Amino acid sequence: MRRAVIIAALATPLLAACGSGSTSSSSMPSDTSTSGPTTTVSIPATTPSTTQAGGGSATCAWTDTGGAAKPVSMPPATVAKKNYTATIETSVGTLRVQLTGSATPCTVASFVSLAKQGYFNNTFCHRMGNTAGFEFLQCGDPTGTGTGGPGYTIPDEITGSETYKAGTLAMANTGAPDSGGSQFFMVFGDSQFSPNYTVFGQLDAASIAVLKRVGAAGIGAAGPAGGGAPKEKVTFKSVTIS
Repeated sequence: MRRAVIIAALATPLLAACGSGSTSSSSMPSDTSTSGPTTTVSIPATTPSTTQAGGGSATCAWTDTGGAAKPVSMPPATVAKKNYTATIETSVGTLRVQLTGSATPCTVASFVSLAKQGYFNNTFCHRMGNTAGFEFLQCGDPTGTGTGGPGYTIPDEITGSETYKAGTLAMANTGAPDSGGSQFFMVFGDSQFSPNYTVFGQLDAASIAVLKRVGAAGIGAAGPAGGGAPKEKVTFKSVTIS
């Protein structure tokens, strides 16, 4: 299985540790649902998007990996380049996100497809970093272990100029190209991640405030790839797309 990783000072591949200029193998958001432990994965150089746009649509190269954490169908190969709003009802409050499908159509199409199939319902966010400069909450794994995925991977949609300010919604990955699945992270403080994670949405100010409260409550047991589970458990009740 593979672990989705965020690296910033916490989760998967190598990345500069918070404010130190050093690197850490246990610092970024990561997705291990199709690979080995995050501590053995390194973040690659920026990978260009494999998305092929044509007018108002894009062709997406999904890769079937099998072993879905929940039974779901793969999105269609051709998707609309369309923006959406996602409303996530959680145990700690409502999160609202603008999804940038016009810029990252494959990533958004996958998220929308999974949400509409109820994939994220009754799941919890398994990993958090709350160190200044690396503040994120990682979610999207129904197993809650950091190793679960939807049974397919999605193409990277990265330009190399990505930044991760408070409110950013981005994909976790294993550190390998095109290795994103269902795991994603929400940034609640301006963070210093390298531009290796597809940015596909933005949370509103009220949602950032909700996440900041979760971050302020602290981290419980430390995770194997840095960070740890938030002390205040965050459970997704439903995700509505409009």
